[in-house]
Amino acid sequence: MNEIKLICDSSANLFSEETQHFVSVPLTITMMDHDYRDDQNLDLDDFLAAMAKNKSACSTACPSIQAWLDALAGSQKAIILTITGGLSGSFASAQQAVRIYREKHPDAEIVVLDSRSAGPELKVICDLIREKLNQGMSLSQLEVQATQLLKRTHLLVSLQSLHNLSLNGRVAPAIAKLAGLLRLRLIGTANKEGKLELLEKVRNDRKMRQDMIKEMVKRHYQRGRVYIDHVANPMGAKTLKAAILEHFPESEVVIGSCHGICSFYAELGGLMVGFSA
Repeated sequence: MNEIKLICDSSANLFSEETQHFVSVPLTITMMDHDYRDDQNLDLDDFLAAMAKNKSACSTACPSIQAWLDALAGSQKAIILTITGGLSGSFASAQQAVRIYREKHPDAEIVVLDSRSAGPELKVICDLIREKLNQGMSLSQLEVQATQLLKRTHLLVSLQSLHNLSLNGRVAPAIAKLAGLLRLRLIGTANKEGKLELLEKVRNDRKMRQDMIKEMVKRHYQRGRVYIDHVANPMGAKTLKAAILEHFPESEVVIGSCHGICSFYAELGGLMVGFSA
């Protein structure tokens, strides 16, 4: 396992110094003519403040081919995991980089996976990948089993605002406006195509937690590690953690923070929950 490099883009809310043999490749958000590079140097408070003021469509840029090549440098074996292709060209960019890398390193073994998700689900996938490799599975075997592996993992989100999703054409403006007027919390998931699918509209946090648990049961979650990433909402994450532990006492719940790209999509107060069935 030690010689295998795991590379994710910054949608995983993980950074290179947090885990050995792990590299994070940043996406970029352009907002109000300013580029925010989603790496460990991003001032998240400044970014969230700018996001709250923004009234126009923004753009996001996937990592360049060169950024992926830099991450791959020196690798004989590597796994690349990207944000869903439904939101970004990160997967396609990584594939192109791998083709170029293999021209110079034809013996290199590299697997590229489209998570069809973002945030804490990528953390869960990383855990499963490490588990399989520690059990002795080869990269070629992992590539064959990747489709089944990705079917086991899930993402649920609780959103307090659809402002950015509306501005950028991901959600109908009328739905976003109605949700804001009624102070609704929206529960959604990453569907099979890797796009946001809204599941429920609820009026308070208690109902949100109940429905999140219901959706976890529907996806056959019973035990194991759950990741909750939040956007400046540590209390909401802690309360949701307590609800999960009450219903699933054998689970392990780990709370983290959304960084740039996930904060952009989940917005202030948002919660993202990743788990495996």
